Amino acid sequence: MFEDKYSFTQDQNRRFAKMNLTRLVFTNSRFEGVNTTLPQTQTIIDGLGVDGVPIDDINVIVQLKRAWQYIINEDRPVSLRVMKNINSVVAKMDSLAPGELRNGSGFVATLRGDFVPPDVDEQAEEKHLQELLENKDKSATEKSIELMYHLMRNQIFWDGNKRTATLIANKYMIDNGAGLINIPLDYWDEWNKLISDYYYDNDMSKIKEWTYKVGIQGIDSYRNISQDRENFVNLTKRKSKER
Repeated sequence: MFEDKYSFTQDQNRRFAKMNLTRLVFTNSRFEGVNTTLPQTQTIIDGLGVDGVPIDDINVIVQLKRAWQYIINEDRPVSLRVMKNINSVVAKMDSLAPGELRNGSGFVATLRGDFVPPDVDEQAEEKHLQELLENKDKSATEKSIELMYHLMRNQIFWDGNKRTATLIANKYMIDNGAGLINIPLDYWDEWNKLISDYYYDNDMSKIKEWTYKVGIQGIDSYRNISQDRENFVNLTKRKSKER
């Protein structure tokens, strides 16, 4: 049911992620309420300021860029250590303890109110990760989706959990040549409802199936996107010239 939709080599998948870095950062920054346009996001990624964009939003984009570059170039496989490294980058400007597991109570705001995640057990997280990745009955895509939503719900870090979860899931997708996970902004309202229900019900089946249908992206996915198509084409041409 959740077989891999794409079959890239690892190098092809890395180049695909590099080519679409701006769009990935553009989407992921919405987790922090950043509302820059795609061209503004590209300008910030290029190292320039944008009038009217708060410094906090610029920092979110810059750190996401660095985190994406990290997972694209990191040769080590997915592990709790790699997760900590990702969080230390994305939450550098937000968290009092970036890269460190949460050892106290926390909460996350949802459409259904504030959700209080379970306490963090590092050994249990290690075990869950090992068992999931060693499961031979699940595709790389299915494992990535499950890992992403498990981390989002458990909130194992003090801050930046959604960004970290999305990046570590995409690290596994890239390593296995399965494409990328990226929820189009057109579906953002629906995603927010589904993730809120999942937090409270602890039933991943609906959001997992929904994400598989709308959020797994490869070359054809981007060819079919009409929104910001001209920006994407221009970005692709520019990246090709840089190479």
